[in-house]
Amino acid sequence: MDKVILGDNQFFGVNHLSDERSRAQAVRFKEDQSILDVLNTAKDCGVNTFMCTTHDRIANIIALIKKNPEKYKDLKFHPCMPYAHKYANAVTELGIVGTLKAYIPGNILAVASKAGIAYVRKDFPTLMELLIDAEMKMFDGMNTPVIFLQNVIVDLLMGLGMDELFVHYAEYIKNKYNAEPGFITMNMPRMVDMCERLGIKNPIICSSINKIGFRMSGSIEEYEEYLRSDKEFRPMAMQCLAAGALNPQEAMGYVCQFPKIESVLFGASSKAHIQQNKDLIEQLSAEALKKMK
Repeated sequence: MDKVILGDNQFFGVNHLSDERSRAQAVRFKEDQSILDVLNTAKDCGVNTFMCTTHDRIANIIALIKKNPEKYKDLKFHPCMPYAHKYANAVTELGIVGTLKAYIPGNILAVASKAGIAYVRKDFPTLMELLIDAEMKMFDGMNTPVIFLQNVIVDLLMGLGMDELFVHYAEYIKNKYNAEPGFITMNMPRMVDMCERLGIKNPIICSSINKIGFRMSGSIEEYEEYLRSDKEFRPMAMQCLAAGALNPQEAMGYVCQFPKIESVLFGASSKAHIQQNKDLIEQLSAEALKKMK
């Protein structure tokens, strides 16, 4: 994975501290080209990985990118699924059959039959496969080296003890999409222990990591213990800025002290902020590695 990864919260009006800022972002990015402009800016700054939900508008961005494949040949996507709101909205607008036609690839009758049988039999792994294929439809032809399961699902399944679905997810992503499975969670330590118990080797785990414990389930001390341990997992840090509660210097200074963290995910929309965060992450990570030697 790349060390520096751009996220998409800012494009869809997601801000965990300020509703006013959320509304302003939603207005700014109401046009698809405005999102692509930021991706171009990030690319100019040397950030070539975009971690995004499977929001409908991402399909529009991909359509624009496909018009200029040479320009975007180095761009990598890290899809995060599922994005539940789009299905609820689609059923309202298109109906159930229309939604199936819009999102699920393949013969609609065959897919519906497979889904119906799986539902009756409570065959959750098969239902998961259908949902993954539906979510990945928009990324056809794109470079997707890591595919993430969203924390809403990860933490729900973990709480319900439905362990077998994590194993099936990991195997399906590897075999069907030749990609690495990733897991987003609000409880990194518990996820690490579960993967170890299930035999999911060296998993990619994305979690909130910041110096004030924002959206971190478990103590900061426990997180730090795992990040300094010899446990085999690949951490990705998100929400390092704690939704703007921390300034970039102190936020990245905290995260980058842990060489075990392979990637840092952040949201930004201006060239100055993207470049600042990238430079800080690379500089502070290099300094942390030097101290270890």
